[in-house]
Amino acid sequence: MTTILITLVVFVAFLSVVSYFFTAATDLSFSPLATLAGAFALALVFMLIQFAISPYIVAATARLHYLQPSENPWLESTVGKLASQAGVKPPRLAVSPDPTPNAFVFGNSSGNMTLAVNQGLLAQLNEDEIQGVIGHELGHIRHKDSIVMTFLSAIPLIAYIIARAAFGMRYAGRKDEKGGVGYIILAGVVAMAVYFIAQLLVMRLSRLREHFADAFSAYLTGSPRSLESALTRIAYGLSISPQDPPGTRALFISDPALAKQEVREIMSQKNRYDLDQNGVLDVHELELAMRDEARSRWTSLNEAFSTHPPTFKRILLLRQIDQEIASRGVQSSNIYAKI
Repeated sequence: MTTILITLVVFVAFLSVVSYFFTAATDLSFSPLATLAGAFALALVFMLIQFAISPYIVAATARLHYLQPSENPWLESTVGKLASQAGVKPPRLAVSPDPTPNAFVFGNSSGNMTLAVNQGLLAQLNEDEIQGVIGHELGHIRHKDSIVMTFLSAIPLIAYIIARAAFGMRYAGRKDEKGGVGYIILAGVVAMAVYFIAQLLVMRLSRLREHFADAFSAYLTGSPRSLESALTRIAYGLSISPQDPPGTRALFISDPALAKQEVREIMSQKNRYDLDQNGVLDVHELELAMRDEARSRWTSLNEAFSTHPPTFKRILLLRQIDQEIASRGVQSSNIYAKI
């Protein structure tokens, strides 16, 4: 909630400053307050348009096949059971032909969500691991993450558009007594700074919500170990995929680009983790490496620029929850205390 409030405060302050600069740069009789009201209205319209069309864009990009009743009975019954336990409406189910192991949810209302799984996830993970992934995605639905992130992700985009417009206008502007071009340049500089700050805040919020969804899954299924194993297998599957990360990667349970980087870092210490010394790290060896890294790695150099937390940190959180469940049982009174 703190990150959301900070992001909104930055956005309101940004629109206020830019409205003043654009008013000062023109000969129009609009007051800064009227310009600010217009800016808010345009920003809201932009957000609503993005909110309305984003589900259709995601579905088309992922080439989703929506499952018909009884087409995949196990998946349908598992999602239905876990959704009932989570207290959310069962989402529509879809499968993407993507051979990499991944999953995501999207939609523009709590009652109209889609849970999409890649074909690779169904083929490469066992049932317990898939349940852990489903619990994670239902956590996103319970927390309304798709709705919140769709709106907030529009903020840096709006700032970027204003910055580009301002820097473009300075070439067409005329130097007058009011120094109009100077105000336009200042507006562009402020917009670009806000774009950078807002992008970092939105990414931080995205990482936090991944942790929240992990914790939700751990308590919902009662098996943090299943999600821990799933995250390791997903990272392994993504790391060996030759295809480029898709544009919708921020929605996935695991970012393909981040997974490749993490596995590449572990491979740089291959001799340490290659237990059978065959020159290749298999899934089991990678899982042991992930556990070891979870104890030793607390930070990542480019974590601030990622939409997902490092898998090492996610495993560390799940292990702490696993230890708590083992000692005290499943207690959901404060499932986010360890985040």
